[in-house]
Amino acid sequence: MLLKAPAEPIPIQEIPIQNNIKLFIKREDLIHPQISGNKYWKLFYNINNYLEKNPENPYLITFGGAYSNHIAAVSAAGSLSGIQTLGIIRGEELEHKWRDNPTLLFAKRNGMNLKFVTREEYRHKEKLTEFLQNEFSNALIIPEGGTNEEAVAGVKMMLNDQTKDFDYLCTAVGTGGTVAGIAKFCEENQKVIGFKVVDDASLENKVLELTSGRNCNLIDSCFGGYGKIKDENIRFINDFKEKYGIPLEPVYTGKMMQKVFELIDEGYFPENSRVLCFHTGGLQGIEGANLLLEKQNRNLII
Repeated sequence: MLLKAPAEPIPIQEIPIQNNIKLFIKREDLIHPQISGNKYWKLFYNINNYLEKNPENPYLITFGGAYSNHIAAVSAAGSLSGIQTLGIIRGEELEHKWRDNPTLLFAKRNGMNLKFVTREEYRHKEKLTEFLQNEFSNALIIPEGGTNEEAVAGVKMMLNDQTKDFDYLCTAVGTGGTVAGIAKFCEENQKVIGFKVVDDASLENKVLELTSGRNCNLIDSCFGGYGKIKDENIRFINDFKEKYGIPLEPVYTGKMMQKVFELIDEGYFPENSRVLCFHTGGLQGIEGANLLLEKQNRNLII
């Protein structure tokens, strides 16, 4: 079964702030209950183009860490489309612990096979990909995070007539596909800001390649490193949900929105700017984050 575009437009919600900036958030997290946010669009053409070729014994293979939104999304997409899936998971120590991990348990319940590899093996994904493509010649192998040219094309569908009236378009950046798609297909007068949640110096060049040179500004929003959750991040996420009724997860959208508020306070945006942030979903990661926070006797994400 092919993935389909939603029948109704994704809602854009205003975030009322005491400032001369108009702030909005596009609720891509609401697109599908299991294939969340930008992951839906990054998989859209990857899976549909693959299935349209009528492959014999279709098989989806991809890569991810213990709490990967991408692993969760591919497992759900495979279940929805009736395709077998295989997740190559970073960390061999998880092989006997996956039942305690909500993301991997979710993937397993969707029928995904899990193969656990060492971090050293995982660092050489090109070799792994070549080996897997030889072993499963009919399989579609999707890169970690889902970023490739088909993903960038899918992200175009996050933009529509409703998004044309904004001066700034903001999104979290992990592997670069989402910000590249937004920058490549937005209006020429719009400014795109990518909020880097991973310390990866290669991202600028990667985004530049994927956007065919369209201008895009990347801002560090790591807050201590990828997947690191500080107490200030938890406070911001919980306050944001209490004030505006919108849940955020701590790895991507939570850090992006926290940085956006900091930029507003610093006067980064000119007066009367209309700023649109994309909620890229990933809320499944909250449960896993809270398990780790609980072990550390820290406050939880509500």
